[in-house]
Amino acid sequence: MAGVIGFVGLDQLSLDMAASLLRAGYKVQAFEVQNLLMNEFLKLGGTECFSLREAGKGVAALIVLISHVDQINDIIFGHDSALKGLQKDTVIILHSTILPSHIQNLEKNLREDGLTTSVVDAYVFKATSELLNGKIMVISSGRSDAISKAYPFLSAMSEKLYTFEGETGAGSKTKLVTELLEGIHLIAAVEAISLGVKAGIHPWIIYDIISNAAGNSWVFKNYIPQLLSGNVKYNFLNPFNHKLGIVLDMAKLLTFPLPLLASAHQQLALGSLLGHGDDNTPLGQVWDQVFGVHTVDAANAERYNPEELATQITAKSKTVNRVGFIGLGAMGFGMATYLVKSNFCVVGYDVYKPTLTRFESAGGLIGSSPEDVSKGVDVLVVMVTNEAQAESVLFGDLGAVSALPSGASIILSSTVSPAYVTQLERRLQNEGKDLKLVDAPVSGGVKRASMGELTIMAAGSDDALKSAGLILSALSEKLYVIKGGCGAGSGVKMVNQLLAGVHIAASAEAMAFGARLGLSTRMLFDIISNSGATSWMFENRVPHMLDNDYTPYSALDIFVKDLGIVARECSAHKIPLHISTIAHQLFIAGSAAGWGRQDDAGVVKVYETLTGVKVEGKLPALKKEVVLQSLPPEWPVDPINDIHKLNQKNSRTLVVLDDDPTGTQTVHDVEVLTEWSIKSLVEQFRKKPICFYILTNSRALSSEKATVLIKDICNNLCSAAKSVQHIDYTVVLRGDSTLRGHFPEEPDAAVSLLGQVDAWILCPFFLQGGRYTIDDIHYVADSDRLVPAGDTEFANDAAFGYKSSNLREWVEEKTAGRIPASSVASISIQLLRKGGPDAVCELLCSLEKGSTCIVNAVSERDMAVFAAGMIQAELKGKSFLCRSAASFVSARIGIIPKAPIRPKDLGISKERSGGLIVVGSYVPKTTKQVEELHSQHGHMLKSLEVSVHKVAMKSSEEREEEINRTAEMASVFLAARKDTLIMSSRELITGKTASESLEINFKVSSALVEVVRRITTRPRYILAKGGITSSDLATKALEAKRAKVVGQALAGIPLWELGHESRHPGVPYIVFPGNVGDSKALVEVVRSWAHPLRLSSTKKILINAEKGGYAVGAFNVYNMEGVKAVVSAAEQERSPAILQVHPGAFKQGGVTLVACCISAAEEASVPITVHFDHGTSKQELLESLELGFDSVMVDGSHLPFKDNISYTKHISNLAHLRDMLVEAELGKLSGTEDDLTVEDYEAKLTDINQAEEFIVETGIDALAVCIGNVHGKYPASGPNLKLDLLKDLYALSSKKGVFLVLHGASGLSKELVKGCIERGVRKFNVNTEVRKAYMESLSSPKGDLVHVMASTIEAMKAVVAEKMHLFGSAGKA
Repeated sequence: MAGVIGFVGLDQLSLDMAASLLRAGYKVQAFEVQNLLMNEFLKLGGTECFSLREAGKGVAALIVLISHVDQINDIIFGHDSALKGLQKDTVIILHSTILPSHIQNLEKNLREDGLTTSVVDAYVFKATSELLNGKIMVISSGRSDAISKAYPFLSAMSEKLYTFEGETGAGSKTKLVTELLEGIHLIAAVEAISLGVKAGIHPWIIYDIISNAAGNSWVFKNYIPQLLSGNVKYNFLNPFNHKLGIVLDMAKLLTFPLPLLASAHQQLALGSLLGHGDDNTPLGQVWDQVFGVHTVDAANAERYNPEELATQITAKSKTVNRVGFIGLGAMGFGMATYLVKSNFCVVGYDVYKPTLTRFESAGGLIGSSPEDVSKGVDVLVVMVTNEAQAESVLFGDLGAVSALPSGASIILSSTVSPAYVTQLERRLQNEGKDLKLVDAPVSGGVKRASMGELTIMAAGSDDALKSAGLILSALSEKLYVIKGGCGAGSGVKMVNQLLAGVHIAASAEAMAFGARLGLSTRMLFDIISNSGATSWMFENRVPHMLDNDYTPYSALDIFVKDLGIVARECSAHKIPLHISTIAHQLFIAGSAAGWGRQDDAGVVKVYETLTGVKVEGKLPALKKEVVLQSLPPEWPVDPINDIHKLNQKNSRTLVVLDDDPTGTQTVHDVEVLTEWSIKSLVEQFRKKPICFYILTNSRALSSEKATVLIKDICNNLCSAAKSVQHIDYTVVLRGDSTLRGHFPEEPDAAVSLLGQVDAWILCPFFLQGGRYTIDDIHYVADSDRLVPAGDTEFANDAAFGYKSSNLREWVEEKTAGRIPASSVASISIQLLRKGGPDAVCELLCSLEKGSTCIVNAVSERDMAVFAAGMIQAELKGKSFLCRSAASFVSARIGIIPKAPIRPKDLGISKERSGGLIVVGSYVPKTTKQVEELHSQHGHMLKSLEVSVHKVAMKSSEEREEEINRTAEMASVFLAARKDTLIMSSRELITGKTASESLEINFKVSSALVEVVRRITTRPRYILAKGGITSSDLATKALEAKRAKVVGQALAGIPLWELGHESRHPGVPYIVFPGNVGDSKALVEVVRSWAHPLRLSSTKKILINAEKGGYAVGAFNVYNMEGVKAVVSAAEQERSPAILQVHPGAFKQGGVTLVACCISAAEEASVPITVHFDHGTSKQELLESLELGFDSVMVDGSHLPFKDNISYTKHISNLAHLRDMLVEAELGKLSGTEDDLTVEDYEAKLTDINQAEEFIVETGIDALAVCIGNVHGKYPASGPNLKLDLLKDLYALSSKKGVFLVLHGASGLSKELVKGCIERGVRKFNVNTEVRKAYMESLSSPKGDLVHVMASTIEAMKAVVAEKMHLFGSAGKA
């Protein structure tokens, strides 16, 4: 059980909330006096309480329904109040919309009474949007600690939750704003219908058209049918008017003007007065009195279907041979060019000459004047701005009418007044040429105009409509023929513009008021969009206000004109339209302020200027931990096994078209193709893989080239799939998780070849890169914050920049309005976590064909739940085209993650050339990572900078010189075993346009390609930083045609194995995205792939020897020749070895000798370590600890046993702090080594009884034993080793993890050596025989000193190699 929740008071919403809580596992109890509501509650599974106190007993949260402020004292502070039963940490949730001040007073009173109970308010309502229709929405506010406590309960009982941290009352404030809009929309709807009726248009026709047009609102769509049917009564007015009065009172307190609402309030007051108090009077009759119209009668008149009428007329259309077109502005140009594409002969005219040139290039003919284009045409289309321009082109100098042939038809598509159109028809009739007029205003915008998808409202005589029918049909997606003759079409357009204009102005008033109330305008927009206060214009225009972007999609001055038409018509018809008139004045005010040519959403600046508020709503950066913890728990079942089973049933291959190579950052053991010939694709399909990638690198191309490329690949996929039996596939367009790339061009290109899919799926979530989508807003993690994507550097990309972080708005922005934000569906985190895969499948199956759907996600589990649901939908016959980041692909195919790959995993740790790091990405994150690389690892790197200025902006000679210089230096550094960084200079050079910027990027990228192509040294590994860079290097510089994704070098950083055809097969290729990882990520990867300073340590060498049952030689060295002899023999025999420096040699050679040994060990291709031998002096041992030795021998054998322990232990502790192996001697060897002699009588065997204590007390790692072995030469009788003692010592040391060492290996027979190895000796010290070889070589005369050096090296090398074979270490490296 999740806990207990109490309710005080129930209503219908409370019952829905309780049901959700019960489903989530909470126990729910309630107190309610109405039996009907309590019975419903009990049926749900709730528990009845019989007092307020009982309802609050033991609850984690108490939800209190308050409909009036007077209830607070009784419920909260009364004698038997709910407060009496509450425990200390209970949170009170006020389900209420009482004014904020009352809620804040309640909080204050609770604090003054010493109560620490947390309080939040909650405005609860049912959403009305298409996506959330009927679902519970909650708007809550309170202090951050209170919100945090309440969040799990609020989230469990709602489908959509909005929280405002700070003062309580945000829910009440939000309700004030929604009621403001509902009031204005209501009166605007009544004004619109009344004006339409006065203009002679059937009210149901107005409703049918407007409810599918830009003038629609939720109130219009849902209220007008009730009004026209007589179902709304007079008693509706008073409570509604009261609500608006409360809003106006609040505005008065804040000194904030609400002219539109004030007018609506007055209209409602007038309606209340005229209704005479009869509650059953149909409200339609009341409004008829207010506006002096007969709407009720008009609604009962015979209806007709305008679309059917259009179909009937166009079916009888007359042939059109030649079309004249006057007015090639934004809309007109699209319309005229579409007619050309539709094979009409079109002659165009516009006063702006460059437009004529464009039109001619598009295939049209051009005329020099309106008169010129009208000669010989069957139909003349006039698409100018206003009545004055229409008058000029038709009847002015060189006007069209005089040149039109008899019987021609004119289509007037400009937005003009119905009165003008009626008058124009009469004038044309008086010309005596049988000229016909079609009144055909249009709606739909520039994009739809160019696609022949406009909405056209046409009116005129049947003959005129038949003459123009083919043109009207070609230009429209929806064609309505309105009865009533010329003027009726413009009448409908006028009514639409009335509503559209008022709705824009109302949106401005509402959002400005919300800003004054202190609400987050972004959140307010989202709330209203899901409520009954929304309108088409609200959802379309408010994003412009929030972005403070007034780029003119539709200029403000257009509504000065269009609402001016409304004002003239209402004056002519003597109908009082107060709301529309005030809206008109607001647009005039905006124009007067100089904003007329800006977007019409700029009317909000009238309010901003008057009041000082700012509607611009910058999305806040969020605390990552707080946000993630506040979300519902993940879906409890890991869907990975289900995904595997579903994929077996589905048998679809996932084909991922990757716009740069970084998209493989979440998968492993998957193939990547870098070319897509039909032959290669057929070969790939025949393997029946669950997934493969095609590297398109389209992000580096222009939009046009990317479109051609995607079409080419999809065409080849279709052809290849047909050649392979039983193959089906789903295409994923893998794009950037920060929303850069060719959208919608690539999806458009794909569906043009693959066919229409049920939905486009947008899923930019990418965990490893810190990309999260929450409530449709896409975030980029920056340390502990989540930053809206639109506020990051990625949104400023020169080629792919954007403004919107909300993915719905991003879709609308990137499609230039073709896909409105309001039409984009969404899969919420709540649905994923509460409903699971089945709920995902159900939602996907319910989408209309051709939809666009966003996927919210913050975890891999979320992604897997979605993937499982999507596969279920595919099995039901649904098809999808996915635009996603990398995480979706791994979830969709059920990838189980594996640990990052390291060099040792690939067996390249012994490769000795340098690694090549190439950086081309310019995003600030990359620049920071490079700076960190230089700071922390620069001393280990060689850096080469390629001048962007030289390779992109200078002459070809300078470019070539820069490329050659870089390639030559890199070859030298790599051969010298140095990791080498090649990077483009960090100054970002951009072009004047996006295409110019892409061209510069191409020049830089191609220069890096040439550099890598000309490098003559095979690198140990290659790391490419940046998507375009990594693609170009793989395909062009390394000539790879396919690769296998081995895994990741670090989370989100793919590691490829290039195909055998590449220039460097087998060289690991690390694809490091430009936008992944924190500032230390690059240095972390480079460090992990850098040359190890030593291929091993002494301890590792001896561990391997123990495992392999062999020993390793430790050879005393005195000079460079000795060092070279040992290393050369080790590399030749592939054997590990230890370079050993005796104190006597150190006394002569000093630090220089040690440095020589260390350098040789680091450069060797086999494990070589350096050991300090026989440290008898504390001073020399302490010095040795600082010189870089891998191991040290502490020789206290000359000391008494206890002193030896103390001495050895001290040094051992210090050495272990430096990860050095410590060897010590117990016993004492006789013989001479480096002028140090121990007489026979001083020698002593290792005492087995002392050995255990010595090992335990000192903590040593290796024990040099005395079993009869000697330094130097053995006596003539030969060695006399105590092998039984050695066996016992091994039995003891092996239990303690201590290795045995035998000094004095020179002169031991093969049999003795093998016997010692069998009994546990893992390190043999060798000196005498090597010294002897050196000295004997010197005795032979040589020609030159270099010959002496070479001779001594070869002599010593032969001895060392022989010993390696004897010890069994040869071939073990």
